Amino acid sequence: MSTSLIADLTTADLVAAATARLPQMLTDLERVISIETPSHDKEAVARGADDFAALLHERLGAQADLITVDGTTHVRLRFGDGPARVVLVNHQDTVWPHGTLERIPFSTADGVIRGPGSFDMLTGAIMSVHATAMLRERLGEDALTGLSILVTGDEEIGSVTSSDLIRAEAAEANAVYVLEASAGGALKLERKGTSMYTLVFRGRASHAGLEPEKGINAGMALALHLPLIADLADAEAGTSVVPTVISAGTTTNTVPAEARVDIDVRARTAAELERVDAAVRELATRPQLEGSSIEVLGGINRPPFERERSAELFARAQALAADLGIAAPTGVAVGGASDGNFTAGDGIATLDGLGAVGDGAHADHEHAVIDEIAPRTALLAALIADQLRA
Repeated sequence: MSTSLIADLTTADLVAAATARLPQMLTDLERVISIETPSHDKEAVARGADDFAALLHERLGAQADLITVDGTTHVRLRFGDGPARVVLVNHQDTVWPHGTLERIPFSTADGVIRGPGSFDMLTGAIMSVHATAMLRERLGEDALTGLSILVTGDEEIGSVTSSDLIRAEAAEANAVYVLEASAGGALKLERKGTSMYTLVFRGRASHAGLEPEKGINAGMALALHLPLIADLADAEAGTSVVPTVISAGTTTNTVPAEARVDIDVRARTAAELERVDAAVRELATRPQLEGSSIEVLGGINRPPFERERSAELFARAQALAADLGIAAPTGVAVGGASDGNFTAGDGIATLDGLGAVGDGAHADHEHAVIDEIAPRTALLAALIADQLRA
């Protein structure tokens, strides 16, 4: 056991305390899941942020800040005046459109929670609140000095407005804990970095029946580039380059003057992200259809989360799980990115996947396993205490 705050806790008591809080956690989950917050609807995200700030005040007796960046609202609750030593990273936006609750309402049946965002990642966000509440009850609010809770509003669309906030908040932290859902119960020790591009192909419109020869077909220009884009992948290096959303044209009898393709890039190393970035931009200088042009939008979004950034915190999680009398967590590498990529990319110790156990992120069968919530909340509380005075 370290000489940190965890020494002042009876670790076995944390599991019992978390179990006792489970009914309240489920009530709070119903509350946040029942406020739809699709990422692109900034007013909806703001409503969710307002309510989450109110929830933090009710459970922790502290006033959170609402921070709006380019119209997107984020929540930050700091304890104490100095720099953050431990940062809990959450998001309350979801991929689900308005009306999803009518199809998939919040429910608890067969041992699982269902509802939009139940797995990704509102269960983790509620765990952040209650792990902190447990420490406040046992150690007092002063012992939480140096803790910061973030609940952002645009993670599902690339964290464009929240990334600087996350990085600044964690700049001097000992540890960042990301409450994204687990990978089948395993913590996430490594994540690929991401890039997001849109290539815009421009040609010239003409009547498709009367004078097609006078047009320059932007759709054809796009099609000629698809194999070149796909060839930028390197399976051996773990780099994927995938054309995803494709669009062209305006009417059925018009040669398309514009076409677009979105490209999703994932890579294990910064060097690979940079290689692909340079290659995408170079492709744009070589239109394959005479008379067409190409514009590149986007770029590198999240740096890779390399395993060395999680190693020490993962070892502490395994040791603390033994103290708590719960199963030691396992760890895996995953392809998807999270806000942990930003902090790990900045060289800050980061542990991810501490949230829900379940399945179905972004799918109709999304769910979180109820029996896993209390022990994982206890582990989170122990991890927070472990690093606040490390």
